[in-house]
Amino acid sequence: MTAAPMRNGRSSGFHAVRRKRGYPEMTVGDLIDMLSACDRGAPVRQAMNPFFPMAHRLAQVVPSVDEMGLPVVYLAEGRDEDSQLGHLPPEVAVALAWQSPVQPRPRPSRGTAGS
Repeated sequence: MTAAPMRNGRSSGFHAVRRKRGYPEMTVGDLIDMLSACDRGAPVRQAMNPFFPMAHRLAQVVPSVDEMGLPVVYLAEGRDEDSQLGHLPPEVAVALAWQSPVQPRPRPSRGTAGS
């Protein structure tokens, strides 16, 4: 399958087709735009599972086509045991709205000596 002509780094037609068909998906162009504001030397990690947030190491980018024959790109974690890096940092889970900000419980007031 050949890709649609590119204009300003974006595919000319597939993004609009997906939006019209009810796919609120991020496109490769959207991802490149967002990543262009990031440090190019920073590792890329994937946040998974909002109910038990974990961080995973990305290892592959796989272009393919979806069930409608439109191009799609998969970002895949590695197959190594250490691809799952552990729990997602709480501030990331909060930013993703996967958990509420954690506030410490109010401490009970202590009585003063002699009261």
